[in-house]
Amino acid sequence: MSAIHIVVFLPLLASIVAGLSNRAFGIGLPKMVTTAGLFVAAALSWSIFIPFLTGTAQAGVAPVSTWILSGGMNIAWELRVDALTAVMLVVITSVSALVHLYSWGYMSEDPDQPRFFSYLSLFTFAMLMLVTANNLVQMFFGWEGVGLASYLLIGFWFKKPSANAAAIKAFVVNRVGDLGFMLGIFGTYLVFGTISIPAILEAAPSMAGSTIGFLWFRADTMTVLCLLLFVGAMGKSAQLGLHTWLPDAMEGPTPVSALIHAATMVTAGVFMVCRLSPMFETSPTALAVVTAVGAATCLFAATIGLVQTDIKRVIAYSTCSQLGYMFFAAGVGAYGAAMFHLFTHAFFKALLFLGAGSVIHAMHHEQDMRFYGGLRKHIPLTFWAMMAGTLAITGVGIYGIGGFAGYHSKDAILEAAWASGPGGYGAFYVGTFAALLTSFYSWRLMFLTFFGTPRWAGSEHIQHAVHDAHGHGHGDHHDTHGHGHDDGSHPAPPAAEDAGHAPSTHAAHASEVAEGTAGYHPHESPLPMLIPLIVLTIGAVAAGYVFHHWFIEPEAGETFWKGSLFFDEHLMHEMHQVPLLVKLAATIVMLVGLASAFYVYIARPGTAAGIADTFRVLHRFLLKKWYFDELYHLLFVRPAFALGRFFWKRGDEQTINRFGPDGSAALVDFSSRLAVKMQTGYLYTYAFVMLIGLTAAVTWAIAS
Repeated sequence: MSAIHIVVFLPLLASIVAGLSNRAFGIGLPKMVTTAGLFVAAALSWSIFIPFLTGTAQAGVAPVSTWILSGGMNIAWELRVDALTAVMLVVITSVSALVHLYSWGYMSEDPDQPRFFSYLSLFTFAMLMLVTANNLVQMFFGWEGVGLASYLLIGFWFKKPSANAAAIKAFVVNRVGDLGFMLGIFGTYLVFGTISIPAILEAAPSMAGSTIGFLWFRADTMTVLCLLLFVGAMGKSAQLGLHTWLPDAMEGPTPVSALIHAATMVTAGVFMVCRLSPMFETSPTALAVVTAVGAATCLFAATIGLVQTDIKRVIAYSTCSQLGYMFFAAGVGAYGAAMFHLFTHAFFKALLFLGAGSVIHAMHHEQDMRFYGGLRKHIPLTFWAMMAGTLAITGVGIYGIGGFAGYHSKDAILEAAWASGPGGYGAFYVGTFAALLTSFYSWRLMFLTFFGTPRWAGSEHIQHAVHDAHGHGHGDHHDTHGHGHDDGSHPAPPAAEDAGHAPSTHAAHASEVAEGTAGYHPHESPLPMLIPLIVLTIGAVAAGYVFHHWFIEPEAGETFWKGSLFFDEHLMHEMHQVPLLVKLAATIVMLVGLASAFYVYIARPGTAAGIADTFRVLHRFLLKKWYFDELYHLLFVRPAFALGRFFWKRGDEQTINRFGPDGSAALVDFSSRLAVKMQTGYLYTYAFVMLIGLTAAVTWAIAS
């Protein structure tokens, strides 16, 4: 058994052990088994990854078993290991291991920890199956596996209706994308006669220019296949149109958000496009669509992030936007840059999510940033960790010297978009403007959360905590699921959305309102939650500077990737020759975003409320998330429910049941009632009936 076998199957074994353990084992065994298993898998993943950096490793395939043997179709269960796989192994297992450890503290109050840790490890196994797939069927197995695990984890607190609704929404929206992915797989098998990824990629150039019948017309073969596969990527990676599930998925525990919706599952679509990049390179139309969708998503999600007040939803829309960067990088042919941003994004986005969880933990499960403020002195380590994540996502750095992780990876995407020619100029401008918005809403989050005057008194959660501390609380006010977000109504939010604005003076105690604390004392998170923050902070600070050489440098990149994805060495050369203004564009807009956020939320408190009031229609449009949910509810949800009610009432109850089981039962009941009337209980009545029967029988016999 090789290292890759242990990396893939150890999380599955740990999940089974945790899932089957009962109360007799307590909660310690499942936590220890799953967490230890993931740290072992992470250590082995780095041992696989480092030789690819040093150039001493070769791509290979580790057989597991024969999976499907039917006629001429022979599908083997194999684990592919190359540079692309190695990158994903490090991302998945490292983040998963840290999330497991973080959950020791964050989920400590939850009674269902064995189930939670089992689901986490199950997800990790499914994701590992996806990235090690050597054929499309095995990739689809992992693809659906992460969808199942995501459903289970989003709906982990199943007693919350909102969590159940979010889990179902994620599952259904992803089914739409998965339909496209399945059709793409079927079409690929039809065209190439195989589902082996290496064989498909080798034969793909020979199919360029050919046509295939699709629906009622003929179209370019590779364009049809690539676009169908990309529909699957849009669903899994929450791109514009199939994005609506991602923000609602924040109903799950925060560690789930960090693992699935920041670092791993949502990047599956990006990974798939990069894995099949030789296919996509045969279709300029498909690449143009990927670029357009990625750029549109990048901008769309950034605009919504400007007005969100839930700290996790701000980061969720940030994830959606950053995924857009990755896709339009792939669309312009910079697959190495796309994977580089995926790699760095895993560190700083997981850091931001876990940091947000630490803030929520400190604020007694409050997630509304309008009820934060002034927290940097109370939870300093969390503050500095989130500061590092913010510096990374906004791309802080110095030209010619270096910077945080996002400075290297996001800037590389923008430079590659410009270097790709006129087709990439639009993506460059959109990406640059989105970087401005990213900087603004990221610093807005920091200022609202950690700076200014505390606004805790208005929080219902804080009020509960204070009442409990003084013995005035009610025993049933806690969320029965530990750190779940309380969906109960809040008191009126602060009059202005800014870090320097104190709460209004309508509360009961004027002295508390003046300070805005309600007498509450936030606390730093326990050590199991802080260790992952420290480790991820290192990644957010250094990952870009340390690894950019292998991911995007022309000669080093070609040597590192070794054909595991399409690497355009010429584009990488051109990327370094773009004008200086292009190189500085991301830094300039980052500074503009920082200055704007500082002015609005620190220097001139109350400005945000004034802007929102002035541009009321636009503000509501963004607050309603471009009305996608309302539009989909009108176009799809309501008709689906109406159709379901029609078949239920008219088809099932009034037709099938009426003439089927219900009708048969009614006939039997009617017949039995007639028979009952004939049962009088008198002997002479029965004798008379027998005489009639005998007479009828004799008459029939004589007549015959």
